[in-house]
Amino acid sequence: MCERNQSKKTYTLKEIAKYLDLQCDKDIEITGINTLQDAGETEISFLENPKYEKYLPNTKAAAVLIRKEDAGKLPENTIALITDEPYLKLAYLTKLFAKEPWEDGGYQVAFSAKVHPGVTLGKGARIGKNTVIMPGCVIGPDVDIGENCVIYPNVTVYRDTKIGNNVRIHAGTVIGSDGFGYAHTKDGRHVKIYHLGYVEIEDDVEIGANTAVDRGVFGKTIIKKGTIIDNLVQIGHNCEVGECSIMVGQSGLAGSTKLGRNVIMGGQAATAGHLEIADFTTIAARGGVSKSIKKPGVYSGFPLMPHKQWLKLQGVLSRLLKKS
Repeated sequence: MCERNQSKKTYTLKEIAKYLDLQCDKDIEITGINTLQDAGETEISFLENPKYEKYLPNTKAAAVLIRKEDAGKLPENTIALITDEPYLKLAYLTKLFAKEPWEDGGYQVAFSAKVHPGVTLGKGARIGKNTVIMPGCVIGPDVDIGENCVIYPNVTVYRDTKIGNNVRIHAGTVIGSDGFGYAHTKDGRHVKIYHLGYVEIEDDVEIGANTAVDRGVFGKTIIKKGTIIDNLVQIGHNCEVGECSIMVGQSGLAGSTKLGRNVIMGGQAATAGHLEIADFTTIAARGGVSKSIKKPGVYSGFPLMPHKQWLKLQGVLSRLLKKS
C-alpha cells in the first residue's frame, strides 16, 4: 500500500481507490467512513457480513467496498468499489482517515476548576466549572469535561471524548482507547482497524479504577446517565450502557453490545458482541451472554439460563455427585 499524507482528511474517491489498489475514476469528495445505515452522502462504507445486506438498498453512502456478486443490491447513486476483501480494505482505509493521536495547543479551563500540577491537556480540551483533575492525568485533544466532575490520579482520556456533569472517574482508568479490531490477510497477518469514533459519558456516572472504555470504530460508545461501573471492567467499542445500569468488577462487554436501562452485570459476567439485553435484566456473577435477551429477568450460568432453572440444575448435579 502506498503511503499518504496523514494531515489531509478529505480525499476524492479516485484517490481512495488508488490507495486501496481498486478501480474507480470518480472525483467525488469523501470526508469519512461509516456503517451502511449511518453513512452520509460524502462517506464510504463496506459490506462484509451478510447479516447487514438488509441495509444496502437504502444506504446513502457515496461508495461501498463490496464483493462483485453483491454490487447489484446497491442504490443507483451509490458507487461499488469491487473487492474480494471488503473488511481488509476497510482496515487499510481507516488509517487514512485517522486523526493525529495528540496535538498541542490552547485549551479552556473554567476559573473555578482545579487542574493540579502534573496534568497534561491537549489542544482544544475544555474543563467545566468546579471540576477537579488530579495529578498524572492526561486529557487528550478536543476532550470536553463538564461541571462538578472528579478525575482521580493517572486517568487517561483519549481525544474527542465527551464527559457530562457530576462524573467521577477513579485512578488508572482509560477512556477512549481503540477497541480490539483487526482484519486478517490471507497469509495470517493482522491489520489494525483505526477507531475513528469517540466515547460519550453522560451525567451522574461513576467509573471505578483501572477500567477501560473503548471508543467507537465509527460513531460512539456511550455510557448513559446514572450508570455505576466498578473497578476492572472492560467495555468494548460501540457499546451502549443504558441509564442507571450497574457493572460489577471484572465484568465485560464485547463490541456493539447494547444494555437497556437498569441492567446489572455481576462480577465476571460477560457478553458476546452485537447483542441486546432488555431493561431491568440481571446477569449473575460469571454469567455468559451469547444471545440477545428480550425478556427481563435474572439469568445465570453458561450457557445462560433463568436463575431459578440454574439453581435447580445445581441441585441435580449436587445429588448426582453424592450418589457417585
